[in-house]
Amino acid sequence: MPKYNLIERFLFFPTYINREKLKNKLQGKTILITGASSGIGEQVADFLGDFPVQLILVARREEKLLTLKTQIEKRTAKVSVFSADLRNQEEVQNLLAFIHQLPAGLDIVVSNAGKSIRRSIFHSLDRYHDFTRTMAINYFAPVQLLLSLIPLLQKNQGQIINISTINALLWPFPYWAAYQASKTAFDTWFRSVGPELHALGISTSTIYLPLVKTPMIQPTRAYQTMPAMSSQHVAKIVCKSMYTKKKTYKPWWIIFGQFASLIFGKYLERLLAIFIRKKGGEYEDN
Repeated sequence: MPKYNLIERFLFFPTYINREKLKNKLQGKTILITGASSGIGEQVADFLGDFPVQLILVARREEKLLTLKTQIEKRTAKVSVFSADLRNQEEVQNLLAFIHQLPAGLDIVVSNAGKSIRRSIFHSLDRYHDFTRTMAINYFAPVQLLLSLIPLLQKNQGQIINISTINALLWPFPYWAAYQASKTAFDTWFRSVGPELHALGISTSTIYLPLVKTPMIQPTRAYQTMPAMSSQHVAKIVCKSMYTKKKTYKPWWIIFGQFASLIFGKYLERLLAIFIRKKGGEYEDN
């Protein structure tokens, strides 16, 4: 795992996994991972490669999935790959048909596929598609998948793990309207259906993450020097939740951000408005 600097070590405490417990819990399980060709999804798949599981890896880049499959199958796990753009209805239906014909059904869904965008609202006035595309992958796609997969998960008393963001818990920031709205929409949906899923024997876990070192953040220059979790660290958190069934993971310090959002939110909004005026409304987009 990449080394953290001093600040990152303070912000992101180590995660310890009981590999024997994980192995016993996952023996013979079938695990679906979306967004598996890079970043968090790729690292979760790689970590699970040493365990007796069947992985179903989904992403748009088939060549990357096939490379990952070759690497993992040199170890213990078995891998099926399915190339699909989750915004494309025909490809989603083909994916669901493939999953429904699996003899063993489905045990765990890692809902990881996502799209990030940072753009001023004034740069989006003629870009309505900024919002439809982001909502399509961050909200509608996981909802559509889960509506179809819930009966399979109920049969196997399975688990859904949602890879979310701390942004869903904090005061909304400028330039992130499309991203924050879409992630918050699915977070609210997931928490709303949670009690119903639990009544069916389906566990739910939400991993609320800060900035993570993945290809998604590379277009934003300011992020290159900011503290961020490694995707390998996140993979350990995700995999640990497969045997602890812990309902949420949040960084230890998020409580202070939530408190500040609650108490100082309206003042923060004014300060941000002043900052934007001084910058002339200009801001780096990605």
